Amino acid sequence: MGNLGTVDSITPTRTTSWETFYTENILGYFHSLKDNPLELVTLIIDLTIVIFLLYSFFKVVKGSRAGQLIKGIVLLLVATWVSSLLNLRILNAILTAIMNIGLIAIIVIFQPELRRALEQLGTSKYTKFFGINKDIATRTKEDIYKIVIAAQELSKNKTGALIVIERDINIQDVIATGIPLGAEVSPQLLVNIFVPKTPLHDGAVVVSNNKIAAAACVLPLADDTDIAKSLGTRHRAAIGISKESDAIAVVVSEETGKISVAKDGTLIMDVREDVLKKILISNIVTKRFAMDEKPTKDRFAKWKNKLKKEDDAK
Repeated sequence: MGNLGTVDSITPTRTTSWETFYTENILGYFHSLKDNPLELVTLIIDLTIVIFLLYSFFKVVKGSRAGQLIKGIVLLLVATWVSSLLNLRILNAILTAIMNIGLIAIIVIFQPELRRALEQLGTSKYTKFFGINKDIATRTKEDIYKIVIAAQELSKNKTGALIVIERDINIQDVIATGIPLGAEVSPQLLVNIFVPKTPLHDGAVVVSNNKIAAAACVLPLADDTDIAKSLGTRHRAAIGISKESDAIAVVVSEETGKISVAKDGTLIMDVREDVLKKILISNIVTKRFAMDEKPTKDRFAKWKNKLKKEDDAK
């Protein structure tokens, strides 16, 4: 009888606890919304941010080992909740102790994914609103140096190559015709792609958003009558893509090993390493990022002149 009394005394307490939680938190919150409707806007914003962060996180960890670990963490959370619900005190105490150190464990386990997410956030297009463009400009310049090194190596070996660098106009339709890569720009990879008789050597490589987006891409050919007949398919394709978009194409001739650059429908032939570097940096880095920096410089110049005038007036 004494044991039954103990069970009876536990059950109402648990029920009361859930009723109290429901009344004070859930119903109380809806009552507060009725009194202050503006809190609904805050709730919507709050939920939107949380959903976006969760979506971004799952997008980063999708397909990685972290995805399997997330399933384990969810299972652990469910087991902790069930053990509390069924009053399994020893099991609940163990699981709760594990959950207490869970934050540190998550940071350790997801360190690569968290680092990748923060790097993507730091190089995101949204950083333009905060004036953080220096990192992107520096990375773009480094990518150009790598492309120039690859072009020089291909030129020495007389290996035909066609590298297209996307600028402001999206050429996703061209990228879709090739084999997706999504790889970091590196001279070794670019040289290796164009090795003769390999699956990806025939076609163009497209560099987009600081990545080698695709290889073996098919480009539109220029059909102008004033183009020299001696020009090969690669040169015609380079001129064609530069006429249909603002992309810049670097061509290495298979016959002569000479490097050419196609820009705005014009082909600049037989360029040296320093000239190639200058053309790419001028058209891809300087023009793109100087426009973003100019207003800031002008603003500081105006403030400086204003302060100077005030000092002279004193």
